[in-house]
Amino acid sequence: MRAAPRVSVVMPAYQVEATIEASIRSVLAQTMPDFELIIVDDGSTDATLEIARRFMDSRIRVITQANRGLAGARNTGIAAARGTYIALLDSDDLFLPDKLAVHYLHLESDPTIGVSYAGAILIDEAGRELGIRQCPKLGRVSPADVFFGRAISNGSTPVFRADMLRAAALEPDDEGRIQYFDETLRRAEDVECWTRLALRSPLRFAPLPGAQTRYRISAGSLSADVTRQLDAWAQMCARIERYAPAFIAAHRAAAQARTLRYLARRCIYARERRLGLTMIGRALSAHPILLLREPRRTLSVLLACLALRLLPPPGFARLARLARVRVMGV
Repeated sequence: MRAAPRVSVVMPAYQVEATIEASIRSVLAQTMPDFELIIVDDGSTDATLEIARRFMDSRIRVITQANRGLAGARNTGIAAARGTYIALLDSDDLFLPDKLAVHYLHLESDPTIGVSYAGAILIDEAGRELGIRQCPKLGRVSPADVFFGRAISNGSTPVFRADMLRAAALEPDDEGRIQYFDETLRRAEDVECWTRLALRSPLRFAPLPGAQTRYRISAGSLSADVTRQLDAWAQMCARIERYAPAFIAAHRAAAQARTLRYLARRCIYARERRLGLTMIGRALSAHPILLLREPRRTLSVLLACLALRLLPPPGFARLARLARVRVMGV
């Protein structure tokens, strides 16, 4: 067996035959070669497993299991990881070439850093950049920032100190599996995990400027999905409330409003004309002070939802193109 690598990359995979090859290649193209890639096939029935096994690289390990969901696949991969640091990459996202090197040097520079992360470039299903970036808050990061989504923006951006994950894990389940991610949650399990780490670990969340990940956004209607997302968010809050009731009591309303605002923004991209306005309206009802605390972001979503609702599609498309040009400074 090869010596333990510096970084273990954990890639859960389920029904991703269209994207997994590009995701694997983005890891193999890293400028820092001292890593292992652990691909956990979570019971796929398409060509996902076949594609993963085509790669003849000694740094790749493929693990198969019956379907347990994203949290279960990540837990299996983390349990098998041998690296000092653990990076997560969903099998439809992409690492930029310097991703592992940048975060490795960041973590090595300061033993008080528990997780290093940066922003992400949003891409569509075909891999085209959308001209939009997820940018984490820079500077000091509090547990509330983590819970609000101001820190880790998606599950393919963080690189953790392995000891941080192990020290803050939940109790093993009935099968004896260590729960780094809560497998009772089928959604929002990442926010629960990040928040638990922020509350339990003395190590810091440390952001870097810029972007090191390409994060894929899928098109399609959100209408049928919104209720499930909100239900999952409520279940996640209930899970955190078990071990941090005062924290949830203090921050639930603000976090709910930001979640609703996020869904409203997704509705804008998906051209959901009625639903977007409903979501931003519910956000302001849940936490009206959001408009005062984050006026630029909140007002921009509100106005975009109004424009989407009131303008004909060609008019909104022209307005969206103009807004993007101004944002990008072209």
